[in-house]
Amino acid sequence: MRIAHYVNQFFAGVGGEEEAGTRPELRRETVGPGKRLQALLGEEHEIVATIFCGDDHAAGHPEFAADLVARAQDEGVELVIAGPAFTSGRYGLACARVVTAAAEAGLPALAAMHGDNPGVGEIEGIPVVASGETARTMRDSLDRFAEAVKKVAGGEELTPEDGRVNPVPRRNRVADHSAAQRAVALLLARLGGDEEATEIPLPRFDQVEPAAPVDDPEQIVVALLTEGGFVPVGNPDRLESSRASKWVRYSLEGHDSAAAEEFESVHGGFSTQWANEDPNRILPLDVARELESEGAIGGLHNEYFTTTGNGTTVADARRFGVEWGADLHQASVQAAILTAT
Repeated sequence: MRIAHYVNQFFAGVGGEEEAGTRPELRRETVGPGKRLQALLGEEHEIVATIFCGDDHAAGHPEFAADLVARAQDEGVELVIAGPAFTSGRYGLACARVVTAAAEAGLPALAAMHGDNPGVGEIEGIPVVASGETARTMRDSLDRFAEAVKKVAGGEELTPEDGRVNPVPRRNRVADHSAAQRAVALLLARLGGDEEATEIPLPRFDQVEPAAPVDDPEQIVVALLTEGGFVPVGNPDRLESSRASKWVRYSLEGHDSAAAEEFESVHGGFSTQWANEDPNRILPLDVARELESEGAIGGLHNEYFTTTGNGTTVADARRFGVEWGADLHQASVQAAILTAT
């Protein structure tokens, strides 16, 4: 098959964080890890195009993926693969968007990343094969990726035995054993010390290491973020009061405080009476401006980001975090205050 391989700007050889804003590009050659991947695939399959984008640009411009897939189709590509992204959140999210766009365009697709990458939760129905945690595992990760590519190219469905880390699509089948037999087998496995035996794996939640303390707050720009459904009066962008599918941003220019006649909370998980009486209880703009005027912080970012943390899925929350981080990084923000309800 003719294959397009997606990588980020680092593995495309463009540069590191300083080039994270690189716009989408297609090259008619193998690049970076694609060279070894092509060697592993042999003559049966050919990587005819490498598609790439800067991590920050990809996080802030989700439409990049459809653009790259369309360019790949113009090259006669029959399969789109992405990664390995390891545990890099922005890279993983970009891979998720690329393989999703490929599937929407009718192309088979496959991504490679670590099971804890937030990009895994953004992919539905498209196989994700495991990689290691970091690029130090590149060789082994590419070996596993190449075998998975061959199977997908051959029309086979990947399973956990192939290293698949996301759910296999549910399909009806006749079980080899009755429910009673399976229940007894699970019970015996547990009694035998197997704490992992299950027919319904539970979701795993991230353990996030706190960032290092700020050395010199007087020299940094601080951003205000909130999951309190904090919006201008009237909710102009229709942010959901629960199960938020998006986040929005609003300017703080000209505002020294969050006035009741200008801001409100649309959060559906608590009574907003007291929050709407004094919106600074949700977004501490008044205190932040005081710190700014006193020189306790170098400055306040001119926008705040908001979503609603009421029933929002873990996958969406991960995505919001990746997108917020990329946006704030591009704006040279060094610290953020995230208020929760």
